[in-house]
Amino acid sequence: MGTRLIIVSNRVAVPEAGGNATPGGLAVAVKAALKNRTGLWFGWSGKAQDETDSEPRIIERNKITYVVIDISTHDFQEYYNGFANRVLWPILHYRVDLAEFSRADLSGYMRVNRLFADKLGELIEEDDVIWVHDYHLMPLAKELRHRGHANPIGFYLHIPCAPPDILVALPRHQEILGSLSFYDLVGFQTENDRDNFNHYLVSHGAQAGRDGTSFTLDGRQVRTGAFPVGIETAAYARLARNAARSDFVREFEESLAGRKLVLGVDRLDYSKGILHRINAFDRFLEMNPNWRSRVTFLQITPRSRADIQEYAAIEDEVTTLVGRINGRYGEASWTPIRYVNRSYSRTALAGLYRAANVALVTPLRDGMNLVAKEFVAAQDAQDPGVLILSQFAGAAAELDRALIVNPHESEGVAAALKRALDMPIDERRQRYKKMFDHLAHNDIERWAKNYLGTLADTRQRPGLLDGLRTLFGSLA
Repeated sequence: MGTRLIIVSNRVAVPEAGGNATPGGLAVAVKAALKNRTGLWFGWSGKAQDETDSEPRIIERNKITYVVIDISTHDFQEYYNGFANRVLWPILHYRVDLAEFSRADLSGYMRVNRLFADKLGELIEEDDVIWVHDYHLMPLAKELRHRGHANPIGFYLHIPCAPPDILVALPRHQEILGSLSFYDLVGFQTENDRDNFNHYLVSHGAQAGRDGTSFTLDGRQVRTGAFPVGIETAAYARLARNAARSDFVREFEESLAGRKLVLGVDRLDYSKGILHRINAFDRFLEMNPNWRSRVTFLQITPRSRADIQEYAAIEDEVTTLVGRINGRYGEASWTPIRYVNRSYSRTALAGLYRAANVALVTPLRDGMNLVAKEFVAAQDAQDPGVLILSQFAGAAAELDRALIVNPHESEGVAAALKRALDMPIDERRQRYKKMFDHLAHNDIERWAKNYLGTLADTRQRPGLLDGLRTLFGSLA
């Protein structure tokens, strides 16, 4: 059969028959990785039931093979809601104070990783290359190795990686983070994330190679690298141009009645800095009374992980704060903040990005943040909006012509907001062009090629390297 690429992730986004794939960032990344390549996407179906046989189901859609399994309700609670999202997520986002560890949840996390290894192992052939995605599946390579699979296996972390002194706060961290040394290549969004993990490896006995990115631990060799994830830049720009002419966007723009639009788009999560951003907008209105009634802030925030206590709490806080600010500054003909708890289609969001004068992207910590990149790609080159971006988003290392802010400093964000709204068109065009050109060059397909090319060069198994390079291309 030859060399196949097997993508593994917690959740598999299977498109509806005759439809397109779910527009999530991972779905776009997988599509790019499998473009013109033979392979499949393996993971959880999204269904959790009390009774399940967990037998894989194979689905063919749009020339991609999807292999999905169900998990039990019990496993979902311990593996996903428990350990992955109440322990790993907060710790990797530097929020040790929010981590709630239990041995039962860790047991569930390991159990589901073993289940994935068992079911995936039935499909793996000798020449397959395996690419595992994100924090839900850190121990998967170790489980596969223990089952005798010697294939090249790569891992990519889509979220941040905290420094070693935070990582060691994770109980039994070596069992989880240490298991990443069973991969051939561990990829991160930024050099900072990569370096944090490198320091963790060395502090726990790994020997660093001369290049500073290769390590030996307990006889195993692992390489690390920074591979900032991109977007479908050209396709997204086309989507935004078309969406701007839609009835949805036209009706929305009419509702603004000529006011400037400040836009925030985030999943409801404590890492996104939504409360900080709303407080900064409050400070902006307080400091600039001449802008009252002339600008509207639209915050789109779909609910997330609603059955986890921390997420329900932040929703209450945001709703209360928005109500207080609207009550303080609002008028019968003007609502300062429009707060919407629902999802919009990829097309609708592209149209809103293009309509916005300013995007506020102010996470307290984010692996990359594709909203920032999509906003830039969506802009009208002749009259582009301005991106205000947190220094703690991975995207800040690339989009350095944005107005970079510290989201913890509300007056600084308020000042950046005023500067963005007042910015002359020539400066807006210059900033936009540099960022767009970077995104066009470093798009999602280049990201996939760079990662897979590095994996090919890392794992030089006899007889396999030529096949890998043919399939994935070496680093360009």
